[in-house]
Amino acid sequence: MKVMRVRAPGGLERLLRAEQADPGAPGPGEIRVALHGSSLNYHDLAVVNGWMPTADGRIPLADGAGLVESVGPDVTEFAAGDAVVSCFFPDWQTGEPVIGDFSRTPGDGIDGFAREHVVLPATAFTHAPRGYDAVEAATITTAGLTAWRALVVDGQLKAGDTVLLLGTGGVSIWALQIAKLMGATIAITSSSGEKLERAKDLGADFLVNYREEREWGRAVLDWTGGRGVDHVVEVGGPGTLGQSITAVRLGGHISMIGVLTGGAGEVPTAALMAKQARLKGIIVGSRSHQQDFIRALDSAGIKPVVDRRFPLEQLADAFAYEMSAAHFGKIGVEW
Repeated sequence: MKVMRVRAPGGLERLLRAEQADPGAPGPGEIRVALHGSSLNYHDLAVVNGWMPTADGRIPLADGAGLVESVGPDVTEFAAGDAVVSCFFPDWQTGEPVIGDFSRTPGDGIDGFAREHVVLPATAFTHAPRGYDAVEAATITTAGLTAWRALVVDGQLKAGDTVLLLGTGGVSIWALQIAKLMGATIAITSSSGEKLERAKDLGADFLVNYREEREWGRAVLDWTGGRGVDHVVEVGGPGTLGQSITAVRLGGHISMIGVLTGGAGEVPTAALMAKQARLKGIIVGSRSHQQDFIRALDSAGIKPVVDRRFPLEQLADAFAYEMSAAHFGKIGVEW
């Protein structure tokens, strides 16, 4: 069986093709899945490059989608031929968070989905959205579910709300599609005028080029007539949080998702207190969150934005493309 492994201490040149024994037949409570697609996340890039160290020889990629080939005894939720997609936290089934690290996240603490077949507990997957191919389905595991939880589960987004999205990567573009589906009005930032125009085509209402408008938080605040936005999907981290606090309304909601500008930094606590805003850290979501999200997708009929697709053998090239920051939406891998 073909797999991709990253050798310690990491780096794209250490991401190598290898062979591994077939996982065999599923046991009780397990399913065997033929994997056909994945998508890239910043987390995956950090693992592969060694910024988040993992075991030598780790199989990367947190997202995986494909078809059930067979099911083990006691499995009733799935049958052979079902399209399925993986869960970022396979042990977090429902309720409040039960894990605060990545020790059981595929592609980090355990082997991921850059391989042809897996045998895993049925609870490590959900059904895929209807009409999605494997790459499209794989985009929901990390990026899509993060956006869903930030806006719908924790943010309680409703029609008429205003949302600020930072950048045009996978989480932000999924958030744009979700927010538009829910009837929200959306501001979005980027350093690229071309990407902003693409976001406008997807329904963004207010566009801010943060290279041209350094005080973009103030620009968004002014756009709302001084009220501020109801929700901020904050993927930047310490380098952008101050502007996000400026943009949010009194009592608004900031979902802290990413650390693209660093893992630590100053927080303008006085400004946050003055806004009386909720600042909540989010790492993806539970299996039941994913099932709710998929039900919404089945009724909505929207598809994710996939910028480019790479074959599994060119996984290093896919990560290099991610590092270029040229993508809009998700980068897919298919085999």
